[in-house]
Amino acid sequence: MNIGRETRMKEANAPSFGQGVKDCIPTLLGYISIGLAAGVIGVSSHLSILEITLLSALVYAGSAQFIICALLAANSPYSAIIVTTFIVNLRNFLLSATLAPSFTKYSLLKNIGIGALVTDESFGVAINKITKGEQINDRWMNGLNLTAYIIWILSCMLGAILGKWITNPMVFGLDFALTAMFVALLVLQLQSMEPSKLKHSLSLVVYMIIAMLVLSFLVPSHVAVILATVIVATIGVVTDK
Repeated sequence: MNIGRETRMKEANAPSFGQGVKDCIPTLLGYISIGLAAGVIGVSSHLSILEITLLSALVYAGSAQFIICALLAANSPYSAIIVTTFIVNLRNFLLSATLAPSFTKYSLLKNIGIGALVTDESFGVAINKITKGEQINDRWMNGLNLTAYIIWILSCMLGAILGKWITNPMVFGLDFALTAMFVALLVLQLQSMEPSKLKHSLSLVVYMIIAMLVLSFLVPSHVAVILATVIVATIGVVTDK
């Protein structure tokens, strides 16, 4: 009886889909601002509103969408666009792999659904809860992911509609919104850490900067980001106590 009661209490206290939606709200300014900019840039690259909407729904990656628009404007071959987009989005394998241990009890189909919609921002929110020792589940993650996904598509579509009136979105500081959001997520995560963990995390930040600077002289910047992330993440796992 006690075991059954404890199970029911855990289920009652488990984070819900609605809580995931709520936890996504602080990141929406970044999605909206970057989505608007992506829509505007898509129009300037001679894409239609439908094409921009489909691009945001199927690619669902701000940096990749900007690159795709630039390559299309430069009349680059489709093979180059596909390979470049794949390389830029390789980091999503790392993000999903980091979150995977929290979803091992769910089916492969559910894990694919969760992983397919993980973004840098949703990863930041999720890893912040994990760092604090808080519980996450598939319902909460779906609420977080789907809210971000829908808002991103709508923002890109709206940006495409407004594109003929907004010729330069960077004038409004929209290009800095994503950076500001990541800084806020980082600060929240660091604030919740114990002193020993905080020192370890800050040292990894320094290693990341050094690795990026060194690798950027040897390989293209987008490749340097991936390699530096893999190297420093490995160091972090090995040295974590």
